[in-house]
Amino acid sequence: MSSATRSLEGRSAEAPEIVRVEIADGLITAVSRRPSHDRSLPVLAPGLVDTQVNGYAGLDVNSDDVTPSTLAALTDRLRAVGVTTWVPTVITGPEERILHALDCIRRARAADPGVRDAIPCAHVEGPFISPDDGARGVHDLEWIRPLDAEEVERWRRAGPVGIVTVSPHADHAGEQVARIAGAGIAVSIGHTSADHAHILAAVDAGARLATHLGNGIPTMLPRHPNAIWSLLADERITAGLIADGHHLPAETLVAMIRAKGDHGVFLVSDLTAIGGLSAGAHTTPVGGRVVLSDDLRLSHAGSDLLAGAAATLTDGVRRLAGLPAIGLGTALRLASENPARIVPGGRPALGRLEPGAPADLVLLGGDELRVDDVFVGGVPVA
Repeated sequence: MSSATRSLEGRSAEAPEIVRVEIADGLITAVSRRPSHDRSLPVLAPGLVDTQVNGYAGLDVNSDDVTPSTLAALTDRLRAVGVTTWVPTVITGPEERILHALDCIRRARAADPGVRDAIPCAHVEGPFISPDDGARGVHDLEWIRPLDAEEVERWRRAGPVGIVTVSPHADHAGEQVARIAGAGIAVSIGHTSADHAHILAAVDAGARLATHLGNGIPTMLPRHPNAIWSLLADERITAGLIADGHHLPAETLVAMIRAKGDHGVFLVSDLTAIGGLSAGAHTTPVGGRVVLSDDLRLSHAGSDLLAGAAATLTDGVRRLAGLPAIGLGTALRLASENPARIVPGGRPALGRLEPGAPADLVLLGGDELRVDDVFVGGVPVA
C-alpha cells in the first residue's frame, strides 16, 4: 500500500514539540520538529507492533474454520485500534491444526501485499511447553509434547514461522533450541517451570526472547532461584510484557522494565477473539469456556486463571503511559520500536519516526489517547 505525497503533524510523545513527517510512496521521507507546548494536537506516533495476537473481535487464528480471509479481516480490525503490524499466534494443539493455521497465514500474505506487510511472520506458542499446572496456563494438556525441532521444520514448510515459544525444562532442550534458532527462528522461553540451569542452557543455545514474562509460570515459586529472576538477569533476553492491568500489577511492570532497561522489554497484548466483544461468558479455542468482565479481565470459567487477554495493545500503552515511572514516550516505544526490532521479517526501520521508515502512523487524541486516525503506507485506514 502506498500513497501520494502528504504531510502529517502531531505533538511528540517524548518532548514538548510538534513533529511533522513528510510521506511519499508509502515511506517517511523527512521528519522535522519545532518546540511547542501546545497540547491541542494529537500525539503522532508509529503504528503499534503486536507480536502476540491469538484473535480479536470474534475472529480467531486458532479456530478450526480459520481461512486466509480471517487473517485479512483481523488485519483490518487491528488497524482500527492503532495496531498496524501484528504476529498471528498459534497455540498448543494437534500438529494438523497448527499446520492449517500456518498455511492460512502463508496464503493470506501471498494474496495481499498489505496483509504481507502487516504480518511479518507467525508465532507458535507451544506445544513444547511445561505440562505443570500454572505454567501451562490454559493450554490443553492433551497436546503438550516434548520439544522437537523436526516438527518445527514441518511448520516452517507450511507457513512463515518466525517465533516459537518453548519451555526448556528437559535435558535435551538446549540441543533442540540450537537447531530451531539455527533455522533463523526466534526462540522464546515461556510457559515454563524450567530451573536456572536449563534456562541458561537454552539461552546459551540461542534463545533470545521471553514470552509474557511473569505469566505462564507456576503460581507458587521459590523466592530464588526461579525462572523470572533468571530471565530478568540475562542481558541476552528481551522480554515481552502484558500491560492489561490483570496479567501484571503496576509495580511488577515498573520493576521489570527497570531491571531490563527500556531496550530489553516490549509490550504484547496476548489478545484473543473475545477482545472487542461484550462482557459475559464466551467459548473460545484459547481457553474453552471463559468469562469476560467489564474491566476486560478474561478468566477461565470456574478458576482464577487468565485465558489470554481482551485488552488491545493500545489499551496496554494507555495503562503504561499512566504510570508516572514510565510515561507515554516509553510506553509507545515499547509497543512500536522495540517489538519491531525483535520480530523476524519486519520491514526496515519499522516502528520509528525517521526517513525511510514505513509510513504506518497513528494519531492519539486527548488525555485518554483515543485513536483519532491511522495511516498505513501514508493512506488513512481508520
